[in-house]
Amino acid sequence: TLERLNKEVKRRADVVSIFPDEESIMRLLGAVLTEQNEEWLLQNRYLPQHTMAKIDQTAEDDVIDALPVSV
Repeated sequence: TLERLNKEVKRRADVVSIFPDEESIMRLLGAVLTEQNEEWLLQNRYLPQHTMAKIDQTAEDDVIDALPVSV
């Protein structure tokens, strides 16, 4: 993950190629990191959290239904 992030920063820096000052480098890094953070937050996962919650709830219901009722 970190290597991929470093490659993305390098790719963007190569496009710009000339930075007038250190602040411009920091703005580029901030933009890349912000974009990457949003991508990680919104990524399509194999098992998204909301579907995992449904699976967990279904499993609890199945266990309760399977337990014998004691009188």
